[in-house]
Amino acid sequence: MGYQVLTSAILILVFMTAVWLYSVYRKDMSIVDGFWGLGFMAVAHHWFFRLEEISPRQFVITYLVTLWGLRLALHIFYRNFGKGEDPRYVAFRKDWGEKTVWISFYKVFMLQGGLMLVISLPIIAIMFSGDQTFSAINIVGVLLWLFGWLFETFADYQLLKFKRNAANKGKVMDYGLWRYSRHPNYFGETCVWWGVFLISLGSGYWYLSLLSPILISYLLLKVSGVTMLEKRYEGNDKYAEYKRRTSTFFPMPRKK
Repeated sequence: MGYQVLTSAILILVFMTAVWLYSVYRKDMSIVDGFWGLGFMAVAHHWFFRLEEISPRQFVITYLVTLWGLRLALHIFYRNFGKGEDPRYVAFRKDWGEKTVWISFYKVFMLQGGLMLVISLPIIAIMFSGDQTFSAINIVGVLLWLFGWLFETFADYQLLKFKRNAANKGKVMDYGLWRYSRHPNYFGETCVWWGVFLISLGSGYWYLSLLSPILISYLLLKVSGVTMLEKRYEGNDKYAEYKRRTSTFFPMPRKK
C-alpha cells in the first residue's frame, strides 16, 4: 500500500496548498477548518473512480466519507459566515507578524495535511483491500459510524441554534445532548472514526488503520478539542457549575 499512501500524500499536498493560496487571498487562515472534511472526500473519490470493480465495502466507505465531509463543510462555513477570521488564527497572525503567510503554510496547512493523511489510512486500506467481503464487524462499524454521525450532527445543530438566539448571550448551553456531555460533538466525531476503522477490518492493513481513530481521539481529547475549549472557559462561574454536573466526554446522566 506504499504507492497508494504516497499518491494520497501528494494529492493532499496539492489540495492543502490550494487552500493555503485561497487563505492568503482571503486573509483568513480559518477557512482551513471548512475545507478539512472536503480533503477526505478528495482522497476517497480519487481512488474510488479509479477502481475497475467496486465492492459494497468500497461503495459504502465512499458514500459515508462524502456524507460526513459535506455535512462538516456546510456546517463550518455556515457557522463562520460573516464572522471574519477565527480568534485562534488571529492570535497566530499576531505572533507570526509579517511572516504569517509562510509560517501558516507549514504550521497550519501542511500540519493539517499530515494529520489528514494518517486519519485517511483506513479509507485507503479499504480501497485496496484484498478481501472485500462484508463481515459482521464491518456492519458494526457502519452502525457505529451512523450513531456517531447522527450524534455530532444533532449536537452541532443544537449548539448553533443556541448561539443564534441573542437571548442566550452569556449563558451556557446545557440542554439537549449537551446536558449529558460537555462535548457531544467531539464524542460523535470519535465514534465516526472508530466506525471507519471497524469497516476497514479485513483489509490486511488493520495495524495502519488503527492509527486513524487513535490519532483523532487524541487530538479531540488532548489537543485541539476538549482541552482547548475547557481552557477558554476557565474562570467562568456558570461554566464551572455546568462542568461540575456534566460528564466531560462520554454521555452520562447528570450529577445532582
